Amino acid sequence: MMKLLSEVGAPLIFLSEILKTLFKKKISVKLVLEQIWSVAWNSLPTTAMAGFFVGAIMSVQFALQMKEFGALGYLGGLATSGTFREIGPLLIAFMLSGKVGAFTSAELGTMRVTEQIDAIRCLGADPLQELIVPRFLGIIISSFFLLGLGLLMSVLGGAFLASLFVGVHVEEYLRHIPRIVQPASIVLGLIKCGSFALILATICTYKGFFATGGAKGVGRAVVQTAVSTMICIVVADWFTSFVGDVLVRLVIGEGA
Repeated sequence: MMKLLSEVGAPLIFLSEILKTLFKKKISVKLVLEQIWSVAWNSLPTTAMAGFFVGAIMSVQFALQMKEFGALGYLGGLATSGTFREIGPLLIAFMLSGKVGAFTSAELGTMRVTEQIDAIRCLGADPLQELIVPRFLGIIISSFFLLGLGLLMSVLGGAFLASLFVGVHVEEYLRHIPRIVQPASIVLGLIKCGSFALILATICTYKGFFATGGAKGVGRAVVQTAVSTMICIVVADWFTSFVGDVLVRLVIGEGA
């Protein structure tokens, strides 16, 4: 029980230290922009490809059910709404976790075991200010850009596959998207994206920053980052879905 509390509490304390540094100290805009560019550029091809095929899968799966009710005209709207609200943020989180999270943890872990972080502190600089906060912001900010790209590609993939295999014209596929995709779905998708990115950025920087034990320790930190991030994101997905649906019904009504 104490180990579980330590596993949960230590990253939260680390997050509070990051936020204190973020709001109390001057953060280099150049370093943040470099991290945003690095995360977005390295993840762009895989996010675009994954978004395209997720949209295609969603359209095919919805088409199988909607064909029985003669409602294929609404295929684009329903598939896109589901992608905006659930699949899109989860997809981006898993993509970033497997690539950016593991890389960041390994990079910081290597700097820790080779005593580069200690050297930065000896020079009078704050490692949180110079290393952690730019990476933390880079992951969170770029995740929204990648979410937008992934969703755009999912719409294109869904429209292309629906036209090719289901017989729904692209114009018909796109026509009902603005009508069916509610603002609440977009807001919930953005909230989920931000929540998942916050979890990923906290865990990967924490595991890397406190890595010990040489090369084996770095490898262990990368594995722990992948496992912890996946578990936390799945739990956060359930929590945000439950709370989000309750809030939407309270604010907008049952039909939202």
